[in-house]
Amino acid sequence: MIERIWSGKSPLWRVLWPLSLLYGLISTLIRLSYRLGLRRSWRAPVPVVVVGNLTAGGNGKTPVVIWLVEQLMARGIRVGVVSRGYGGKAASYPLVLSASTTTAEAGDEPVLIYQRTGAPVAVAPQRARAVQALVSGAHPQIIITDDGLQHYALARDKEIVVVDGVRRFGNGWWLPAGPMRERAGRLKSVDAVIVNGGHPQPGEIAMTLAPGQAVNLKTGARCAAAQLHHVVAMAGIGHPPRFFATLEQLGVATEKTIPLSDHYAPSAEMLAGLCAPGQSLLMTEKDAVKCRAFARDNWWYLPVDARFPAADAEKLLATLQGLVH
Repeated sequence: MIERIWSGKSPLWRVLWPLSLLYGLISTLIRLSYRLGLRRSWRAPVPVVVVGNLTAGGNGKTPVVIWLVEQLMARGIRVGVVSRGYGGKAASYPLVLSASTTTAEAGDEPVLIYQRTGAPVAVAPQRARAVQALVSGAHPQIIITDDGLQHYALARDKEIVVVDGVRRFGNGWWLPAGPMRERAGRLKSVDAVIVNGGHPQPGEIAMTLAPGQAVNLKTGARCAAAQLHHVVAMAGIGHPPRFFATLEQLGVATEKTIPLSDHYAPSAEMLAGLCAPGQSLLMTEKDAVKCRAFARDNWWYLPVDARFPAADAEKLLATLQGLVH
């Protein structure tokens, strides 16, 4: 239903329109207060690059963060990552992730980034505190923030916005009548716009998500996803249909698809009940980081990697590398 409202296909968005005006007024006033100096942003002693979005829901932001971290590290740059840690609740903040940190403490996306890249990751509702923890401990040369485009309390050197190229901006209205956190005009002030799928507009960077082999959560064994039999697919991400469409493109014959809410908290009993004996449960990597501790033999996940045209990738990376002194 929410997708129909945000796309404009359902007239119910008009009922929510007054609340959208209120949301837009508040967000505009917050941003204006920083621009006028009524509030002050904290500036880190190292460059800060924000990777965020204008809309609610999955746009492919986390794969972009992972790609940036891996590419910059490959160039010999020490990279740190900070996040609000949405979906997690730590005993205290800032929380610097370790191998024993759970998604219940840090949230699923920070744990995924930490496990995939090995880069130091810190979370805190006040992102400046997470940056300070990394600077004093890991001594990064550059900070990548996972989300936080609208978190103006942290000054940034570059802003990158990730856009769902298929859904774009829906009906264009602020939450809750539409998907927008900020209006589309905000793109004029950012440094790069990355478009996940669809048809990028002039000046935007095209991105695709390239799936890898399916990985068994318990054993680490790998195989082509299409080789799995009697597949039950589940996805607890911002936009589950994208994952199911990817499986269809790979030739995976799913017997059932199960969309779950983003940042859901799984239990062993709940997931075990999703598939019968003889079936394979196939999930996203973001789901997998929450389930490894109680994984069963027939549970698999499908990792994806961001891919960009070579010239665009080199230009973006050179710009970020130029921030490092």
